[in-house]
Amino acid sequence: MNKIDLLEGFIIGIIASILGSYLFITFFTDFDFINGIKIMQFEGKLGKIITLGSILDLVVFGILLKLNKELMARGVVLAVIVMTIVSLFI
Repeated sequence: MNKIDLLEGFIIGIIASILGSYLFITFFTDFDFINGIKIMQFEGKLGKIITLGSILDLVVFGILLKLNKELMARGVVLAVIVMTIVSLFI
């Protein structure tokens, strides 16, 4: 059961990062999501967008800790670490 909670937290963390990136691109740029991703990748700023999208993971982490879901919160931290490594290679 512990591995399932960790996996659920990881998936929640990845979804929160993607949602945060989507919200940042749609609200703070003039592009839609797909074109914004392509343009930011061309300009070399995609890693920064992913990093800003990961701010939403902080909120999810706090909520999970408040609900006493420590293993799911660990999964969110693992998702942030994976997203950091991915953004280094983009």
